Amino acid sequence: MHLQIELFIDFEGEHQTPRPCGISMAHQIQGSQNILETLKGEHDIELVLVDREMNTELLREECIKQGILLEEGSTNDLWRMSAIGTTDALALVGREPKGELDEIFARSGSIWLLDGVQYPTNLGFGIRTVEVSGADAVVLNIPRTHEDRRTIRRSSMRADRFIPVVYSDTETILATAKKAGFRIIAAEDVGTVGPWDADLTGNVLLVVGAEREGVSQEVLDACDEVVRLPMDGFVPSYNLQVAVSVLAVEALRQRNAKK
Repeated sequence: MHLQIELFIDFEGEHQTPRPCGISMAHQIQGSQNILETLKGEHDIELVLVDREMNTELLREECIKQGILLEEGSTNDLWRMSAIGTTDALALVGREPKGELDEIFARSGSIWLLDGVQYPTNLGFGIRTVEVSGADAVVLNIPRTHEDRRTIRRSSMRADRFIPVVYSDTETILATAKKAGFRIIAAEDVGTVGPWDADLTGNVLLVVGAEREGVSQEVLDACDEVVRLPMDGFVPSYNLQVAVSVLAVEALRQRNAKK
């Protein structure tokens, strides 16, 4: 899907107010006491994010004792990540936050390829959307400079702390996906069905293409299915973030429907 650069919004000025009631995050436990209680029994906590300005020493010690990855953030950082608003700690549940290419495809789930996407800000927004939708990893097939990676992290709200973001080349990504038994489904103008008419669940590599070129022919040739977002205007394509968002939300809807 083709497009222009997205505007980046700086979130540092957001006010720390409580979230609306009813918000639920499947991968999240809020508050150091709740996390400590969970750590007493069997659990699948993979990472804990603590407020560096608050006293979370007991939780830090328990994480070190159990070998759980520990990250620090500001009060505002945790407020932005929390489903309930201000909190002293958050735990990531049920998703491995790190992994190499072979490792992420060895796990079951939904992985995304942002194929040839050039603009770091677009990549950051895409990674954030994929993480929010509950997918399991993101793969990128264009090398990035250190400065690019900083921009990607910032525009993603540093979502790469909570989901693996792996850099590789197209041939290796496709071969690894096929070897692991993943179906490959891309969103592109040549598609013949809408996303809601395709099965986006199970072990699947979902692909959205670069801003101008779209999904590369190499990837299209490897696809098991190509879907098309319906359009009915004069402008011939949605922007990249719309394509990612529509596909991500539909994939999440289908996964939830199967639970």
